[in-house]
Amino acid sequence: MSDCEASTGRWVSLFSGGKDSSWALYRALEEGLDVARLLTVHPEGDSYMYHVPATRLTGLAAESVGIEHVNVEPADFDAANATDAGEQGDAELEPMERALADLADDLEGGLAGVTAGAIESEFQTSRIEAMAERLGCEVFAPLWQEDPIELGEAMLDAGFEITILQVAAYGLDESWLGRTLDRDALAELAALNEEYGVHPLGEGGEFETFVTDGPHMERPIELDYEQVWEGDRGHVEITDARLG
Repeated sequence: MSDCEASTGRWVSLFSGGKDSSWALYRALEEGLDVARLLTVHPEGDSYMYHVPATRLTGLAAESVGIEHVNVEPADFDAANATDAGEQGDAELEPMERALADLADDLEGGLAGVTAGAIESEFQTSRIEAMAERLGCEVFAPLWQEDPIELGEAMLDAGFEITILQVAAYGLDESWLGRTLDRDALAELAALNEEYGVHPLGEGGEFETFVTDGPHMERPIELDYEQVWEGDRGHVEITDARLG
């Protein structure tokens, strides 16, 4: 997957509110791509294809960004009978593809392409590329195979404010829940990568994030939350969220 030039039609950003999909959206806007919709899939339980925590916050993010938001609900999934990760991933992709096909009919000029925030996951990217080929559109993936530390630094340089919502990896304890992903945190993650193999941007599911502010957003998102720790992993339970 690689950067692509704007073409006829409009773009849809595959959007979870996390740092990677937010960076893909931001870079697409910087490149002048005509992003007409943010599309969020809300998985129920664990997912092989999608960012899971706090996807309900994406409505606030979309309001701040100022782009119309489309939701794909858990009821649209049919992955219960999958026998392995590959089958589940394929089944999870189906409602997204249906939503994009509908948008292709609705958008002026059709669907030019989708933005994606994948960095290294062949599991996700191979399916997104195949889906785009079936839909006859492009994929804009500015994070793909980039150095994760340099990516993290670029996000911070651009003014992204990133909150860690969930952790599940050796070396990441309760103190990381709700922590801001700043330069100190990025340096610690680089050290944890050396010691334990933790991906510096959490590509392996080691941690999940939410972007509360950035140069593409008109208003910051303010969060109230409680920490929930479960022995070797944990998450923040959002109690209130609002635009500042």
